[in-house]
Amino acid sequence: MTAYEPPDAVLDAPYDAVVLAGGAARRLGGADKPGLRVGGRALLDRVLTACADAGTTVVVADPRPTLRPVRWAREDPPGAGPVAALDAGLRHTTADAVVVLSADLPFLEAATVRRLLTALRTSGAEGVLLTDADGRDQPLVAAYHAPALRRELSALTNEHGGLTGLPLRRLTAALDLTRVPDPVASFDCDTWDDLATARARIREHGHVLDEWISAVKDELGIDLDVDTGILLDLARDAAHGVARPAAPLTTFLVGYAAAQGKGGPEAVAEAARKAAALALRWADEETSGAPSDAKPDAKADTASGAEPDAPASAPGPDVAG
Repeated sequence: MTAYEPPDAVLDAPYDAVVLAGGAARRLGGADKPGLRVGGRALLDRVLTACADAGTTVVVADPRPTLRPVRWAREDPPGAGPVAALDAGLRHTTADAVVVLSADLPFLEAATVRRLLTALRTSGAEGVLLTDADGRDQPLVAAYHAPALRRELSALTNEHGGLTGLPLRRLTAALDLTRVPDPVASFDCDTWDDLATARARIREHGHVLDEWISAVKDELGIDLDVDTGILLDLARDAAHGVARPAAPLTTFLVGYAAAQGKGGPEAVAEAARKAAALALRWADEETSGAPSDAKPDAKADTASGAEPDAPASAPGPDVAG
């Protein structure tokens, strides 16, 4: 029997996102945690990038500048805790599936959000959350069915007369949950040491290029996935075959050509292929000998005084002595 595979329409169904960004950050001395930067980007902006395809994104906090537009909400009273904040954000959503995130996740990626949503839509559970390196639940890196959240939030309100000060475990304990281990995506920045660890990790050899490209795309407002390997190979060919300054200039021109044609990743790849072939032809001219279509005897014939293309002369008649 083959495993059930849900149709693409189910996996691609719309979702909303609620990002909690209004905590007191006591372990950071009250610093503005969502605004702290990792890899040149505010932690909040990194999280917003990961859920950029949400239908509605609600940030529960006082409004601030962000790289993309969001809807703002605030729990009442401010500082009433994560359950009250989640309730305030959820009131602005309409999708059945909602991703709930904290604003201090430096390594959260769009692929992680998709994985949570896929698990939610295929498992039959009411929620799917990540667990950290120690196996602890991370309810603020999770996807939930919104009706289940509303049901339990209403029950807690009726039981306690409100949501102020309630811990998240009081909410999640009543839900049918599936757990996904992910010590990287669940890593959050609660302390200055956590922040230093995050900043050091993105500069490691295996991460720095992906982090840099992602940061540049965010800064420039570019939503385009390209094969960086193709561009790096092109830069190498241009640098070695032409001159070092040709590398950045060539990659810029490739991007410009793709943009003029309003193409996506395929247009970038095709422009890079053409430019790389040109760089290799350029390099071949410097290392090869005479062109293949040259006539090797032409120079020698010319040196002896004969016209290279002149027909051989017929022998003259004998002259009587």
